[in-house]
Amino acid sequence: MSDPSSTPCAATTCHRGLREHELANGQTICTPCVHVISVWLQEIPTQIIVLEGSRQRETTGASTGGRTAYRTAPLPGRDDVLTLLGPAAWNDRVRDPYGQAQHDQHGPLPIAGVLIHWVRLISEDRRWNPPAALAPQALAAWLDVPRVLDWAARQPWAGALRDDLYELMRTIRRITCLRPQRRPVPQPCPRCDSLTLVETDHQLYIDCTTCESMYSREELALAARITAAQLEADAA
Repeated sequence: MSDPSSTPCAATTCHRGLREHELANGQTICTPCVHVISVWLQEIPTQIIVLEGSRQRETTGASTGGRTAYRTAPLPGRDDVLTLLGPAAWNDRVRDPYGQAQHDQHGPLPIAGVLIHWVRLISEDRRWNPPAALAPQALAAWLDVPRVLDWAARQPWAGALRDDLYELMRTIRRITCLRPQRRPVPQPCPRCDSLTLVETDHQLYIDCTTCESMYSREELALAARITAAQLEADAA
């Protein structure tokens, strides 16, 4: 595992530095960020299923003989869920002369609205055909194509893409309470020797919460074999 350079990942929601191979590839965001973007895009359809089941507001009432007597009439739906699941048009966002994304509404955008902006930006710049449907599931699948993410990771706005999706997933998960699980890894960190390695569902890398190093599973397996060989040599 190589040391990160002094060039930071362009995403404000990431604290890592770019590595030599990432800089050589022209990336402005780190490879773990590219991977987590893919993970989020694949997670969106599942989250939408849960959101669909969360449309109705919870109501308070007392059950009497199998029937519920409501103290207040049930409301038509949860505003936060309805907003996220709401429709969006191809032109819901525009860019100012300096290339910054501008909202044409206040508050959170629908899932489709967030994704449409990036699909539109990429498809127009690359002259790639956008998806035929503007449903968020189709938009997420279009963005999650490797050639799309590989190209996006080398653009000056790649950090904004990562930050946008980070905030979107935070908003969604706050409602659904459906989050990837984190588990400790019973192996010392190869760099700082702390027992603080953590594995997260669907994540490509394992994190050390002490020195903030990141390792692939292959790197940790190699480190474990090296440690075992050194112990055997010392015992001989």
